[in-house]
Amino acid sequence: MGFTNVYGVPGSVRSGAEAAVVDGRAVAQQLREETAAAVAQRVADGRPAPGLATILVGDDPASQVYVGAKHRACAEAGIRSVDRRLPADVEPAQLAETIHELNADPAVDGILLQLPLPGALDGGAFVELIDPRKDVDGLTVVNAGLLRQRRPGLAPCTPLGVMELLDRAQVELHGRHAVVVGRSDLVGRPLAAMLLARNATVTICHRYTQELERHTREADVLAVAVGVPGLIGAAHVKPGAVVIDVGINRVDGALVGDVDFDAVRPLASAITPVPGGVGPMTIACLLANTLRAAQLAETEADGRLAPLN
Repeated sequence: MGFTNVYGVPGSVRSGAEAAVVDGRAVAQQLREETAAAVAQRVADGRPAPGLATILVGDDPASQVYVGAKHRACAEAGIRSVDRRLPADVEPAQLAETIHELNADPAVDGILLQLPLPGALDGGAFVELIDPRKDVDGLTVVNAGLLRQRRPGLAPCTPLGVMELLDRAQVELHGRHAVVVGRSDLVGRPLAAMLLARNATVTICHRYTQELERHTREADVLAVAVGVPGLIGAAHVKPGAVVIDVGINRVDGALVGDVDFDAVRPLASAITPVPGGVGPMTIACLLANTLRAAQLAETEADGRLAPLN
């Protein structure tokens, strides 16, 4: 399978050739700039800037960092942001009321409930309270169904980021065999649906898959998202495959992926690193999803049909 990197430099698959490293930071920056330009054009045309509301329950340090990064990214893109913070011991009724208030706020186009929630609060149940038209994480049952039926909706940001990387690297998907290792609602299942929609033949593997290596070695495009450091080694990869590592694991203080990068790179035609691969795409796609939510709301208000994903 031929590969062209994000800068448009053609490459070919050769036995023993070292894989092109897909620069997720560069692609994420491109997408952020494109979103910011589209937002600026909206404002210049007299339409309001999109608005994103985040809800953070508790004081988990990692979640605080993630939410802070999302608000900084919004500011850079010209997207208005609302920061709702609730104590860890919040009553379920109060959290539900906060979501309902944001659902009803016309200035809010997207709502993001930072997960996981503390204590016994059921994150999935509260996500379902979010208006699907404002569900910029793409986690509601409605948006999951729309994705699988290839109807207009909002899809999860991380698999969207994977598709952006593949597209901007000009990786051919039509008729290719894509293997997704991982079946989570956040990454594996929606990514498989997106690949299928692009006419790839898709295999999904998971913890109960027998002879994993036999399946992954058939992949033209191999995407791994299971949270097991170094799960995929050289024996799992067909020469010339494109390898997308979605895993983020901390080992001895360092971030590593689910793919043994050094072992796999000599075999692959292209590979994403960890860090610096898929990770930076998530917030970039969150911004793009917020803009898309505003656009979908407009097409709905105008009675026009929005384009398919």
